[in-house]
Amino acid sequence: MSIKIAIYNILVNRQPGISARYHKLHSGSGRIVKILSWAYLLWLNFAFYVLQFRFLGSVPEMDAYENKRLNCRMSESEEYLRQNPGLTVENYVRKLSQYDVISFDVFDTLIFRPLALPVDVFHMLGNAFGVMDFKNIRVKAEWEAREIYNAREGNKEICLSDIWDNMEEKVGISSEAGQRIEKALEQKLCYANPFMLEVWKRLKKLDKRMIIVSDMYLPEECIGSILEKAGYTGAGKLYISNAYHKSKADGRLYEQVLSDLHESGYGTGKLSLIHVGDNPHSDAKMAVRAEIETLPYQNVNKNTSLYRAFDMSPLIGSAYRAIVSNWIYAGLHAYSMEYEYGFIYGGLFVLGYCSFIHDYCKQNGIDKLLFLSRDGDILKQVYDYLYPGELTEYVYWSRKAATKLEASFDRHDYFRRFIYHKTNQGYTLRRVLHSMELDFLTDQLCDWKGMWPEVAGKLSRKQSGFVDLKADDTLTDKNNDLLRVFIAAKWDQVMQVYREQDMAAKAYYEKVLKNVRRAAAVDIGWAGSGAMALRYLVDKEWKISCEVIGLIAGTNTLHNAEPDASEIFLQDGQLVAYLYSQSHNRDLLKKHDQNKGYNVFWELLLSSPTPQFKGFYMGNKAAGHAESQYLEDLDITLAFGEKDANLKGIQEIQSGIMDFVKEYHKRFQEFPYMFHISGRDAYAPMLVAASHHEKYLKEMEKKFHLEINVI
Repeated sequence: MSIKIAIYNILVNRQPGISARYHKLHSGSGRIVKILSWAYLLWLNFAFYVLQFRFLGSVPEMDAYENKRLNCRMSESEEYLRQNPGLTVENYVRKLSQYDVISFDVFDTLIFRPLALPVDVFHMLGNAFGVMDFKNIRVKAEWEAREIYNAREGNKEICLSDIWDNMEEKVGISSEAGQRIEKALEQKLCYANPFMLEVWKRLKKLDKRMIIVSDMYLPEECIGSILEKAGYTGAGKLYISNAYHKSKADGRLYEQVLSDLHESGYGTGKLSLIHVGDNPHSDAKMAVRAEIETLPYQNVNKNTSLYRAFDMSPLIGSAYRAIVSNWIYAGLHAYSMEYEYGFIYGGLFVLGYCSFIHDYCKQNGIDKLLFLSRDGDILKQVYDYLYPGELTEYVYWSRKAATKLEASFDRHDYFRRFIYHKTNQGYTLRRVLHSMELDFLTDQLCDWKGMWPEVAGKLSRKQSGFVDLKADDTLTDKNNDLLRVFIAAKWDQVMQVYREQDMAAKAYYEKVLKNVRRAAAVDIGWAGSGAMALRYLVDKEWKISCEVIGLIAGTNTLHNAEPDASEIFLQDGQLVAYLYSQSHNRDLLKKHDQNKGYNVFWELLLSSPTPQFKGFYMGNKAAGHAESQYLEDLDITLAFGEKDANLKGIQEIQSGIMDFVKEYHKRFQEFPYMFHISGRDAYAPMLVAASHHEKYLKEMEKKFHLEINVI
């Protein structure tokens, strides 16, 4: 091994964090930057080994759980507009209309891409060409083409043809074909910045003269096509750096603009000019140096590193960050915190989950999708938007209804949910019995002492001294077993109460599943008990000829008292999880802690303005229920409880989710692979929201008073 390689290995390869930071600056850079990167490398080693900055040894992008200090006082868009009080369409039009000629930058000003970095487009090009590592090949080829052109012509303002002439030799794709496909991809992806489009339209109505000034390798005709498709029609002239071999960055393209305008009277007081752009150097500093007035437009990606998730797959992460930044920071609207909770943290999850559901159904011959109330509300809305024409139905189901209906075959779960989950929670026995719809047993509690001899043997020693059960006693760990045994002793009467509900539920689902061979019941989770109870009832109790598969977002985790309660069903395929389970994304299985409210935070994303579902009843029985719906054709009543508080906030969350899905779909509908969103990617935004001890999530929860997992 040469001395040079040995030194390189010591300075660069020994610590992965140092290597990553060095290569990020060094690779593909020009001569001056390369020299700076060597100095940077020496500093990194000094800081790590001498100053003990050990964090430099870790690769930043490999931090599993990112910590971001999110704004807990107001929405991001509201904070942004407060920091930029002049960022309104009216202010821009008022100022720009005072000038005779208005110059606009193109990318990140007039035009957005749905990818966070321009070079991420090359990932998609690589798919079109079937070439691995295409992004890095394309980046390097462009850098080499600029260096070659600079050595020959004295400037780096190359055309797309220069890049592809260099690429042709490297990848064997003809320059002509490469240019055609790259231009077509850019034209498909690029779209209007809604803020600037509104400014442009208003200025056009005022008959203002507008020109385009851009540093770009794409040819003028391509950029013109992109602008026209986006709605920017009527531009006076396009100044593209590669056409003039001059750039805004060195100021010479502005000189060309001024020279052309001089013939119209610029410089004589007869013509005024202003430039609008996002780049602090090219669009502001160099324009001012050319004595051109400017109106800066803040790049929408300003807060990306502060607030967004980066621990994601490259392409989906790039798309997610771009969709959020372009929507939230364009400057056109200030959104509520609830809306942004849906858009930023729920949108990708719901989109990915629905895509996952769709793929599962296609691959497994599912005839009908059942979206269980209430978590299935927004899921069905999104699914029907993405996949219109498929057989779906929003069906009524709840943990409470399921627990009553499955009591005959799963007494353990019945007592667990109704009694043991309420132990030491301040509930009286009267209230517990009421929730079980066993109010008639309240008056029979006085019979308890007479039952003592027959049930004493069923109690543990710790229970033997407590033989009184009074309706207004609080349910505790000292009398919960007593209550269980008491109810079990009255089991025939209990079953009689629920028998009618079972008949009504059977009638309802016989209609729902008519002529359906295989159905999937969609829920958020977590044990999957809702879907599994429905599966059992359909098959074993109601004898309906339909197989029901349960699809859930996530499972119980290692923090649950019963972490593997549904493991056999997951292993067997009766139950399928999207985000994580015991067998995949195990880091999320360890991170997702229901004791810290994680289940509530996710259920809040899927909250619905519809009321809680209580159960099925035969006949027209509206009395005793906050709301009810009588199904005349089945002669059954669907009973509902109260609606959650802050219905407006819930609707805002749903609106944010739906807007994200529509925007993402609009930008990538021609690229089906962009909808293959892994559960790990879908969870990543929520990991950011959980930064700093879930402070942001807890603030969101305070805005609602949800009764989640109510029994």
